[in-house]
Amino acid sequence: MTDQFKKYLTSDHSTRVQAVKLTNAWQTGLAHQHFPACVQKLLGELVSAAVLLASNIKFEGSLVLQLQGDGPIALIVVECTSDLSIRATATLREDHKVPEDGTLQSLLNTRGEGRFIVVLDPNSKESGMAPYQGVVPLEGDTVAQVLESYMRDSEQLETRLWLASNNKHTGGLLLQRLPGQSAAESLDVSAETWSRLTQLATTLKPNELLELDTDTLIHRLFWQETLLAYEPQDVRWHCPCSRERVADMLHALGRDEIDSILSERGNVHIVCNFCGKPYEFDAIDCAGLFIEPPGAMHGGDDSVH
Repeated sequence: MTDQFKKYLTSDHSTRVQAVKLTNAWQTGLAHQHFPACVQKLLGELVSAAVLLASNIKFEGSLVLQLQGDGPIALIVVECTSDLSIRATATLREDHKVPEDGTLQSLLNTRGEGRFIVVLDPNSKESGMAPYQGVVPLEGDTVAQVLESYMRDSEQLETRLWLASNNKHTGGLLLQRLPGQSAAESLDVSAETWSRLTQLATTLKPNELLELDTDTLIHRLFWQETLLAYEPQDVRWHCPCSRERVADMLHALGRDEIDSILSERGNVHIVCNFCGKPYEFDAIDCAGLFIEPPGAMHGGDDSVH
């Protein structure tokens, strides 16, 4: 079954094994977003990575992964909530041509100014956790290598990732060595387990991530291992955009900016970056924005087009 996240633990509790394959959610996300194949591939890989990492956050909220570039791609951003609802988009620079054979480095890091950004955003202050943002240079030739480097250097967690994406599916496999092994014997067993599983996983090919269901994939790779399986979790595409949120955003732009747009275009046309849903505000609608305060700010990521 697609659109599920599955999680396993080795019998010695030393290594976490996680896998995801998305079809319906990925297709929903692409329905109103049309990118060159090389951009779509990077976006899909970051989507799978976000699901794999967000599944381990210990609070109600969201994980946001961003690839910020200085080349043809200005930004790739994926948000995955703690209940595994995702949304994602990419922003391209209009004055840059996207090469058909574009890679992560050629598309995002042409002058060495690319950045990888991780944001942890709890839903409520009652969680006792403050929002967190980590920013590191864009190091690595693939999305998987970028995240492996971040997890190793910033989180001190040995992590290996295998990611793949096309216009139909996106999928990923994560191995993570867990901390907490103290005795020398336990450390030896943990190291042996980690070495064995990573060697097995290196045989994985991208087409297997995209074509095989998760159960078949895990069995093919680790059929000799004793794995504790957790309950699968459904993954869905969800965008919380609404007319009220768009109104909040327009109000934040200010009356002068809105009047400028109206004088140029006659109305304000908004397309949500994450789902493509259109919103139209004419002159009367816009005037109403500044008569009474709009609803509470929702922090939507809609943008004017």
